[in-house]
Amino acid sequence: MKKRILRYLKHIGLTILTLFIAGFIAVLYVGGAVHYSDHPLQYKMINEGPYLFYENDSTVSVNYINGSRPEGGYTINTTLTSIDSMYEATCFFPLDSTSFEFEINNTITTPSVTYSDNGDILAVSDIESGYKTFRDFLISNNVINQDLEWTFGNGHLVLLGDFVDRGNSTTQVLWFIYRLEQEAQKYGGQVHFIIGNHELKNFQGNFESASDKYFRIASVLGKLQHELYDKDSFSGRWMASKNAVEMINGNLFVHGGLHPDLANSDLSLDQIAMTLRENYYKIFYPKPSESDEERLLSTQTGPCWYRGYYREDVSQTQIDKLLAKFEAKSIVVGHTLQSNVNRIFNGKVIGIDVKHPKDYQNNWPAGSSEGLLIQGDQYYRVLANGIKEKI
Repeated sequence: MKKRILRYLKHIGLTILTLFIAGFIAVLYVGGAVHYSDHPLQYKMINEGPYLFYENDSTVSVNYINGSRPEGGYTINTTLTSIDSMYEATCFFPLDSTSFEFEINNTITTPSVTYSDNGDILAVSDIESGYKTFRDFLISNNVINQDLEWTFGNGHLVLLGDFVDRGNSTTQVLWFIYRLEQEAQKYGGQVHFIIGNHELKNFQGNFESASDKYFRIASVLGKLQHELYDKDSFSGRWMASKNAVEMINGNLFVHGGLHPDLANSDLSLDQIAMTLRENYYKIFYPKPSESDEERLLSTQTGPCWYRGYYREDVSQTQIDKLLAKFEAKSIVVGHTLQSNVNRIFNGKVIGIDVKHPKDYQNNWPAGSSEGLLIQGDQYYRVLANGIKEKI
């Protein structure tokens, strides 16, 4: 009897071990990782900011924060500045004690939806508050140099959503994008910040994926967390001016994807982008998708949320019809995690969401950034070390 019980327990143990190993391999296959420790500087704030808020029609407050979670004793430096003037700002990154400078200009304009030229395109998605990862990837792929100066000429840098949440460098990432826009314009280039579902979450007060660092920052500022990116914050107004879908040199860029049923709608890309912009601060939720607007503003079928190319029975015919409606040759998406940048549906759908390394987290495996390079009609998977592979 004792041997029988031991043999039974052995079989149970082997079964559990086998299932665990299979599950672990499956997680690794889709780009997952095991998080085992955090860097002690993740909550350290040294001139953290700036955080800008509109006080009235003529002034804004500029705030920097100092302190850390165990120490407490936060301090805020506040400056009031004319809303019509340029403000010289600095953003500090504690992990490697670096900083970058930029000018804040009150003029905020909505970008175009369609672009057509001969510029190369480099697209990266789902950085998720990883400033160092993002910065180093751009340096390795010759978008910027070590001094963070633009070296991509008339190229297009496409940031395909979810650059916030799940990390402790959201503020650094957002100001870095703002600076990149200014750098690109000097040399005829463009930075396209496409809104993803996590940017929407921050507009709409859903902070389930945000680091609690930003709850503390909001508290120190005397704000509720949603006010960090609301219509009275500079960062909120700037992000809310961005599009959720754009066409660049014949390629559609959208964080989640365009639902195939949009092929039967009368909406243009400009109308889709405008509908989404007008509703960024309204709560999205699953809708019956009986109208074009309901389809766009749903957390299941909306362009910032849709995962159907990978999780539903979408046909090649539907993809071809969707692209034909918008006269596009491909659609590039993030949002749904991939093991590497790849093409499906006869190369017409390109998934670029990979597991990027985290600034303050130690994970196994650590992960390695990838992006998409488009040169004319050629598509390349580009790696964190600058190597490119045709796909």
